[in-house]
Amino acid sequence: MKMKLTCAAAALCCLSATAFAADVGGVEVTGYSRGGGVYSYNKDQQIKGGLTLGGDLQKYRLGNEGDYGLEVNIAKTFDVEGVKYKLDYMPTKWGSGNVGTEQAFVEVSGLSFAPEAKIWAGQRRLRIQDIHIVDHFLMDYGVNQGAGVTDLAVGGVKVGAALQTGDTFDQKMANGTSANKFNLDVSDINTNPGGKVRVLLTSVSTSGLASSGGSGLTISHNQSDFGMPGLSNSVFLQTSSGYANINGRFGDISAATVFGKKTNRIADSINWQSGRFGGQALVGYQTTKKDNETFTTKDTSLGGRISYAYTKNFKMLFDAGTTSRSFSDNQASQRLNKITIAPTIAMAPDFWSRPELRFYVTKANWNEAAAAANSASFAANNRKNQTLAGVQYEVWW
Repeated sequence: MKMKLTCAAAALCCLSATAFAADVGGVEVTGYSRGGGVYSYNKDQQIKGGLTLGGDLQKYRLGNEGDYGLEVNIAKTFDVEGVKYKLDYMPTKWGSGNVGTEQAFVEVSGLSFAPEAKIWAGQRRLRIQDIHIVDHFLMDYGVNQGAGVTDLAVGGVKVGAALQTGDTFDQKMANGTSANKFNLDVSDINTNPGGKVRVLLTSVSTSGLASSGGSGLTISHNQSDFGMPGLSNSVFLQTSSGYANINGRFGDISAATVFGKKTNRIADSINWQSGRFGGQALVGYQTTKKDNETFTTKDTSLGGRISYAYTKNFKMLFDAGTTSRSFSDNQASQRLNKITIAPTIAMAPDFWSRPELRFYVTKANWNEAAAAANSASFAANNRKNQTLAGVQYEVWW
């Protein structure tokens, strides 16, 4: 048995925090953290990054995070004759890395010509919609330097837009390279009773990189009225090319030698809460072809997490997923299966209640092709299974 303790002090602090934003002297403090100890795993295997074949929707995160850290958002809003401006700063610390700047921006709202709109400049994290059980945002502007507007009322819909560069506070693009990205976001498009469509367009221009430019399109449909309280469904149709990530962010623009790629995805996620019983499930299919490769990678994902509350402060979590990665040429197909059981102490009985303190056991297995492809990480020494046991906290406020 090998013991790995992480963020013990942070756990005590976070679990004592309330599950809502704190306001101290007019300064709003929100945040997120997770951490804990992994007490048992195969000592000759590296579990950093978690057990996954590498697809965007393939890391079922419960008992399988592979990382830990803390992010704290600090914001102060001022009112000048009805016009509000906000200063916002978010430092983050993940794993063994340095403290970084996730976002730092100024926002203005309450203007006479567009009182509902929020105009911002700086580096802002604009995450739109995620699937929590795989810890992935399917619609996301990213966290690059730029400027934009959100919540602009146009007709019966809301419009957002942003123009961003490839630079961040913590990292500049390599010398001789540059990139700009424009996002257009149209939301609250009523399509049917209880249903709304959102459209995110992405356009990227580049210079000095191995490929050139790129574009992306996401159409999502969120349905909240099925005649059953607590039940909702989200469908995503997505495509991207070049250096536009399929979720709306930049793709990999870290070096002049990195190529762009063509990606397509369809995903469906359902959420429910009925009395003591809650959960989230996912089915997804994604294809990716890099500009410098002749084959297409095909990723599938099917899984979910179930929550059942025995009492107000104790519930059982069960998380399972099966994922595969295949190729259009003669490469062998990879498969990974994972299940987790986690008795959990919580502040409330519903699925989304946080903080949570989880005592988990995770079992996973994978085939020969997955072992060969991940021999430098979790499948070292040609292992084809893994058992993890540990304690984890997760909190947002």
